Amino acid sequence: MRILVTGASGWIGSASVTELIAAGHQVVGLVRSDAGAAKVAALGAEFLHGSLEDLPALHAAAREVDGVVHLGYVHDFSRMDDAARIDRAAIETFGDALAGRGGPLLIASGTLGLARGRVGSELDQPDPAVHPRVANAAHALALAQRGVRSIVVRFAPTVHGAGGDHGFVAMLAHIARQRGVSGYLGDGANRWPAVHRLDCAALVRLAIERAAPGAVLHAVAEEGVATRDIAHAIGDALGLQTVAVAPEHAAEHFGWLAAFYGADAPASSAVTRESLGWTPRQPTLLADIAAGHYPGD
Repeated sequence: MRILVTGASGWIGSASVTELIAAGHQVVGLVRSDAGAAKVAALGAEFLHGSLEDLPALHAAAREVDGVVHLGYVHDFSRMDDAARIDRAAIETFGDALAGRGGPLLIASGTLGLARGRVGSELDQPDPAVHPRVANAAHALALAQRGVRSIVVRFAPTVHGAGGDHGFVAMLAHIARQRGVSGYLGDGANRWPAVHRLDCAALVRLAIERAAPGAVLHAVAEEGVATRDIAHAIGDALGLQTVAVAPEHAAEHFGWLAAFYGADAPASSAVTRESLGWTPRQPTLLADIAAGHYPGD
């Protein structure tokens, strides 16, 4: 297939481009900068300069391909409503371009906040009112009624690997460097699901090739890693003491990350593994931390 990938130069996107090309697919990567274009070209893909807000260009590009992998997003916490609006418009545009053609439209979502007090699964249907991006995922799934093979992949909040991860664990390592200790909240028993970026890429490829219309998939290799264990791994890797941080001091110690770090959000990928034969094979989160991939710089 010929696939348009948004966010093609990003952390998950670049790995997905490589995986798709290795499987024999042709890839066109949407990029915003010359640096992004150079990165995508080096992966062996074509590139298209543009942004998620240029809807006519998105529509034209999607008409020239067999399917779309939509991983791009405006990750700006100061304009969350705008980011969700831009995402919704892009999804609608891709849906219009692919309608009636049976091609895949894969969009990214997340598992964080999926379920309270239990392990979340692909069968869970979160309330769209919780966050606009959840509503966007529901809208994408509804496109299956228009002849689009719509797929939602919910990624674990921690997508780890060597080189270039700027997510939660990288921020925790940076905070540990600044504070001189590696911390966890309370007893540290709350859990984060995790997945390696290369396993994510493998799932994206399998979904494009095999997933049924309206499929919800979980890119989760580890259902839940205790934050206490994450903190100890960071502390050991950086040569720092690991300490418990009282919940009332969470914001002071962790800043904006405190609200996420205190969540207990385990998630399963059992349905995904059974339906697509996806088997994560890459190193675990704690192994990647121990390997020195999170120096906290």
